[in-house]
Amino acid sequence: MASLGQPDQTTFYKGRGATYNPHNRFSPNRSVAGDDGWWREEVSTTIATEVREEVSKSALSWNRSPDLPFDRSLNPYRGCEHGCVYCYARPSHAYWDLSPGLDFETKLIARSGLVERLTEELCHPSYVCRPLNLSGNTDCYQPLEATYQTTRRLLELLLECRHPVTLVTKSTLVLRDLELLAEMAEYRLVRVFVSLTSLDTKLKRTLEPRAASPQARLRTIRELNTAGIPVGTLISPVIPGLTDHEIERLLEAASRAGARTATWMLLRLPHEVAPLFEAWLEAHYPERAAKVMSLMRQCRGGQTYDAQFGKRFRGEGVFADLIAQRFNRASRQWKLQPRTEQGLNTRDFRPPQAQGDLFY
Repeated sequence: MASLGQPDQTTFYKGRGATYNPHNRFSPNRSVAGDDGWWREEVSTTIATEVREEVSKSALSWNRSPDLPFDRSLNPYRGCEHGCVYCYARPSHAYWDLSPGLDFETKLIARSGLVERLTEELCHPSYVCRPLNLSGNTDCYQPLEATYQTTRRLLELLLECRHPVTLVTKSTLVLRDLELLAEMAEYRLVRVFVSLTSLDTKLKRTLEPRAASPQARLRTIRELNTAGIPVGTLISPVIPGLTDHEIERLLEAASRAGARTATWMLLRLPHEVAPLFEAWLEAHYPERAAKVMSLMRQCRGGQTYDAQFGKRFRGEGVFADLIAQRFNRASRQWKLQPRTEQGLNTRDFRPPQAQGDLFY
């Protein structure tokens, strides 16, 4: 898949979050667009989604971050068609010789063979059961899932072997698996977290162009709760000067819809995400751009990002502390508990049957 050239950073692409393709930091070559004086056709503002398959060599990804409540995760897809311009996972696309910009949301990779690889890993004699997180990097219920159904088949396997799982999504497609998730909930095997960023539909259209609307996400919380599935919300990212004023309203709306837990994360701008986000601000909110970036630097020790454990999700400084205080106060008011993986059932785990076991 060849990457798109780097166009004017103020170009609006229909249904896309990024406004251009930043340079792949691992590539030895750099392409720069320039005017040579010759006539050329205008760049199309519509980009089709392309998908390629990748045969998986392993399923689980492991982490030792003290900031995360889980130590293992699984991502069925690379890249995400939701196109959230702020997505911290964008830089990972550079590992596949693609740009973290428009490529991240238009050139997707579907991982095949994950069910088989996960079965092998769960059967390993040294495997110890602890909650597994789906969507640690990209949304496991992005539009691609409607076709590939990899997430559903993974959940079916986890239910079969009584393995607990948590998942984060901003898609209504999770409701397709309502009955499956409800059955998992009966065995205390699942918790779902619906991500909320803003209740402003106009802002959402450019910030998260192909994700579900705020109202649809609240309906998803409501239906999950009605079905008896433990559901919480992730207020993420909190963007100083753009969405932070909505914290109290978001928590109230989530609680009224049926969420029982809540957590938050400050906007993260690693590697190429910082220039992508700044270009998006200049294109859509030029009057706020300087203020937003100034507040971000105040929360990141003068930089656009600080990756240190303990700081990367919450930031530091007066403004970050104020966000935390407001979030905690509103959470108490609406009786929302902190996110936790405690209480999920790990005692009933049984390794799935390997194919060869069927003959004994």
